[in-house]
Amino acid sequence: MDDKSQLRARDFWASLGLIALSGFFIWQTTSIPLQATRVAGVSSVQFYDSAAVVPYFIFGALLILSLILLANSIVSGDAARALSGAGIGLDCAEIWRIGTIAAAMAAYILGLVPRVDFIIASGLLITALIWGYSTGQAGRMGLAAGAVVLAGSYALIRHLPQSEWNKPHDDDWVALAIWILLTTWALTRPDRNRLTRAMPLIAVIAPLILVTAMAFGFRQNVPNRGGLIFSQIERTYYLDLRPLWSQ
Repeated sequence: MDDKSQLRARDFWASLGLIALSGFFIWQTTSIPLQATRVAGVSSVQFYDSAAVVPYFIFGALLILSLILLANSIVSGDAARALSGAGIGLDCAEIWRIGTIAAAMAAYILGLVPRVDFIIASGLLITALIWGYSTGQAGRMGLAAGAVVLAGSYALIRHLPQSEWNKPHDDDWVALAIWILLTTWALTRPDRNRLTRAMPLIAVIAPLILVTAMAFGFRQNVPNRGGLIFSQIERTYYLDLRPLWSQ
């Protein structure tokens, strides 16, 4: 079987996993009301005011992407090869890649997102994924995933209960330091490429646009509003910028 067929066979298994994951989160999102909500004595009937809009959009898009991958693998006939076992093609390198990505994502979702500033947490993850997995080198994967796991583990251990999530920003500073160190290491390596040089810009701009759009555009709840960076953005918006627009 050629590389393209093997890739589509792997897409079959990946699409099944993504369908299950997106379906689970869509099901969880159904507990958030879309209409006729009442928060702090204020009624809201517009669906776009609901906190469920962004999760529905994200996981709905993930579900559509998963279905497209599944359809492509079925139409090409590579799904049948995957089911017969010929298309799995997993080896130690593949298991290491999947395992390190899973560890980094678990640390991000369970440890960083609830407790650490969203921009810092997402910037660290984006940096790790771009630098660690752009060349397929096992050492890079381990170092990149280890950086995310280290930051996530610190936040999880230091601020495990929900009452601790918005406490002093020691976990923000630790994650920020790890992010800066990983970025510096990547940029000073002799094998850096164009993607590596663009990586810091992507890692800052992408989560910054997302979190500001969610908070001030769609008026959605964002993770850890008291985070090191977002708290300053929110303060500047409400105290300095918004009064200028309302005049």
